[in-house]
Amino acid sequence: MPAVQIYDTTLRDGTQSEGFSLSGHSKIRLAQRLDDLGVAFIEGGWPGSNPEDAEFFERARDIEWKTALISAFGSTCRVKGGPDEDANIRALLDARTEVCTIFGKTWTLHVTDVLLTTLDDNLRIIEQSVAYLRAAGRRVIYDAEHFFDGYRADPLYAVATLQAAIRGGAETVVLCDTNGGSMPWEVDNTIRELKDSIHHPFGIHTHNDGDCAVINALVAVRQGAVQVQGTINGVGERCGNANLCSVIANLELKMGRRCLPEGHLQKLYELSHVVDEVANVTPNDHLPYVGRSAFAHKGGVHVAAMRRSEQSYQHVAPERVGNRMRVVVSALSGRANILSKAEEHGVDVGSVDDVVGVLKEVKELEARGFSFEAAEASVAMMLKRQQPDYAPPFELVDFLVNVEHRQGRGIFAEAMVKVKVKGEVLHTAAEGNGPVNALDIALRKALMGHYPEIASFHLADYKVRILDGRDGTQAITRVLIDTRSADKVWSTVGASANIIEASWQALVDAVEYGLSVAQ
Repeated sequence: MPAVQIYDTTLRDGTQSEGFSLSGHSKIRLAQRLDDLGVAFIEGGWPGSNPEDAEFFERARDIEWKTALISAFGSTCRVKGGPDEDANIRALLDARTEVCTIFGKTWTLHVTDVLLTTLDDNLRIIEQSVAYLRAAGRRVIYDAEHFFDGYRADPLYAVATLQAAIRGGAETVVLCDTNGGSMPWEVDNTIRELKDSIHHPFGIHTHNDGDCAVINALVAVRQGAVQVQGTINGVGERCGNANLCSVIANLELKMGRRCLPEGHLQKLYELSHVVDEVANVTPNDHLPYVGRSAFAHKGGVHVAAMRRSEQSYQHVAPERVGNRMRVVVSALSGRANILSKAEEHGVDVGSVDDVVGVLKEVKELEARGFSFEAAEASVAMMLKRQQPDYAPPFELVDFLVNVEHRQGRGIFAEAMVKVKVKGEVLHTAAEGNGPVNALDIALRKALMGHYPEIASFHLADYKVRILDGRDGTQAITRVLIDTRSADKVWSTVGASANIIEASWQALVDAVEYGLSVAQ
């Protein structure tokens, strides 16, 4: 079957998402990763609209792209004017990209009430804008904005706008569900009817306001679309665009349609997370295919079945998109969950029956407010501590924390820690910018002489959650600590009505786990 062109607009349409922005340097970095993935087109932005886009197109000219063509985006020329005198068209040419993508109006409502012009004049500016860019040596992709709304309002006129773009020389006309409200059966029926009057390559650009962007794109491909426009992770204005991670995976794994070079599908997971990292947004762990939880298994029955056959609760092998299967430990776990986690952390626990004690402890602690789903290092320590030959690297004797306000100095925190290490009792104290920081520093001082590797452990994140706000200041507090070393990140948990105790529990697990791994 013919390949499907993937047209990525993360750098342009994606940046219209609230809270998602990219610098010119970041756009270049992501464009290179998209090119490495193997997409056909990368829409860099709207030339002349902002400095970031101007910087992108200038720098993009000096890069040798392996698979992708860079496209500049803009609109048709202004009403009652010509493309030869239009600043937007001139900016597209000045970007010096091989491909230009322009959008025009399809919906009569937009022509008369937004552009404030006639239906005939709209057809003129579509055809002339495309023809002018073609005459200047550019390949042109035409985006028919609000196509499906326009087709519902006036099918003949909607088709006429596509025909105008085709007469002008557009190589592909793209049907846009700009408001994102079309249903899959509407997209299917519209394209079926359209194919009787338009015999030209067409693409699809869908938004997700009705939560149908991906399925609408796939429906269009089934009806002959040769190009899919969308964004990585589905970012975009309002509810976002079609998520290309899902589109690409479904096309290749479920529909047998090639859209990336051979073997490149495995890069999908990494690219998804690079986009979030560069844009400084929190990843959506529950995205299909590329979310961290996409192949995570929590229920005990599920995990038991997965240990016998991974196909039992997974629709594809996660490695095909660069992801991996994970087992989550919680109050819903069974013995298979604990056994899987032991194997993952290299803890020899013998048979399934030998993890009953840890499973019981997990359930009891979760009932008290602990949560082990995001604290796998705490689970690993529970498993290690149950081994008969396990010797903890240190034992707590006492700790004391003082928080004071001193005149002329302000808030002051000091901690004292007394621990036993290899039969020796060590007593240290430290100041910190808060009680948890003071405890952390004091514990490190006590252990550094015996375990110098602790110097490489760094607090990466500290999260506090109140479990039942109705109890006010007496509520159970859950503390999650993320710790980072040179090559590893691990998470631990504590829970108590006393936030210092909860923090100490998580801190001790973090240090003990780090030492067990380092040794």
